[in-house]
Amino acid sequence: MGFLNTWKLSTWSLEQPESRRWSNEDMDPVPAHLRTWTTWHFVAYWISGILNPTTWEIASTMIAIGLSWRQALCAISMAHIIIAAVIVLNGTMGAHCHVAFPVIVRASFGFWASYFCVVVRIAMSIFWCGLQTFVGSECTYQMLKAIWPSIARVPNHLPESAGITTIRMVCFILYWLVQLPFLLISPQNLRHLFVAKALLVPATFLVMLIWAMVRAPPHLSLARSSVSAGHASTWMWLGALNSAIAPWSTLSVNIPDFTRYAINARAQYIQLLLIPAFVNLIGFCGIAVASASEVLYGSVIWDPLQIIDRWESRAASFFAAFSLTLAVLGTNISANSVGCANDMTVLMPRYINIRRGQIICAMFAAWIVCPWKILASAPGFLAFMTGSSIFLGPFAAIMAVDYWVIHKCNIDLDALYNPHGRYRYWNGINWRAAAAFLLGFLPNVPGLAASVNSKLQVNGFDKLYDLAWIYGFFSSSLAYWTLSTLFPASETFVEEESRKG
Repeated sequence: MGFLNTWKLSTWSLEQPESRRWSNEDMDPVPAHLRTWTTWHFVAYWISGILNPTTWEIASTMIAIGLSWRQALCAISMAHIIIAAVIVLNGTMGAHCHVAFPVIVRASFGFWASYFCVVVRIAMSIFWCGLQTFVGSECTYQMLKAIWPSIARVPNHLPESAGITTIRMVCFILYWLVQLPFLLISPQNLRHLFVAKALLVPATFLVMLIWAMVRAPPHLSLARSSVSAGHASTWMWLGALNSAIAPWSTLSVNIPDFTRYAINARAQYIQLLLIPAFVNLIGFCGIAVASASEVLYGSVIWDPLQIIDRWESRAASFFAAFSLTLAVLGTNISANSVGCANDMTVLMPRYINIRRGQIICAMFAAWIVCPWKILASAPGFLAFMTGSSIFLGPFAAIMAVDYWVIHKCNIDLDALYNPHGRYRYWNGINWRAAAAFLLGFLPNVPGLAASVNSKLQVNGFDKLYDLAWIYGFFSSSLAYWTLSTLFPASETFVEEESRKG
């Protein structure tokens, strides 16, 4: 009977009174004694988040689709200046109110409409966790191959439609099993892993850059111009700009999950400088090595693991792959797993806390998502980047405008936990936010459909889709500000002196 009882939902209920049915300990405002993140904590957080192969690939894929190194670096710089500003704007909400994204978003979208935002954000986190897990498995393959070269000759018993070979599936399972227990440990308790990552990963990227510059000097590797010119090149550059923003569009929405631990709002302002600086450094490494690969191998190799795979030194291949494994592990812990779990707690606060949410995320990311198909080609990788941003650009815009312009940074914290409170709007839905979201989202749907089915003719909407996040952010910002000004939700306004929290 004891075993059978474990399958009853009631046995999984967290210990909490019925009066707190809309929250649990992980959803509550962070108490003062736990608001400990200083500027250096945010430096460490972004070192962990940015130092990974995906950041490299954002830049190297731009070379693969035909941009010159100057065009690619310019796109990366502009993209991360924009996204860093949005991250700080929305991060200040968490630093001021000390609550996570699933709670603070209720102020702008309404108590019940906020659940739509949370579900979308969870889906994006699961996809990103799966993507990083597959990259980690590719690192595992390179490490094992460096030790036992015969692994490369293991016969494949999976059909071609699977999109993955037998040995790489074995490596995927192996890496997932190793990663799982780390995902269940708080990032604060893994400081030694993050220190090792901060030392090894930049050194690996620098070694790869030096290797590329020695084997293919810059006057050869960086000499080419864009493969397109004029109008086509401009659209290609704008699409690359949008794709560079997309990987961080998730954090631009749920950054309050982390800034709520800030000792004060000023502590997180460092992100405005850190994000562009770190990404530009890694991006240049990706650009330079991808450009060198064209000289060395006759085609652009945008995946750093494919570069490592061609090295003759097995020791160098092993240590490079090992450092990139640490990079992926740290990123999945600090960004994807914790962020997804934070969001899941709001769906069923009685049954899901952060630990349980991390387990659910890890299971879905590995066995529901097929990340190896996303990473099959450079255009496919960039298409995924764009597709993941069509929801998140409008979300980030509406949150920022609502907090800074409409409500002027005054939020009633108690009402965020009350479905009948001041943020109920109309039946729990802020129709102004819904309309602004649809304006930023719907015009991108034809382009999204065309990216899935190339036979569809969408009469220019594919060009708009290339700018999905940029269009969604700015159009939704303007629409939400206009609607909220013309039809103010006066019942939600809080005077500064009566602000709670």
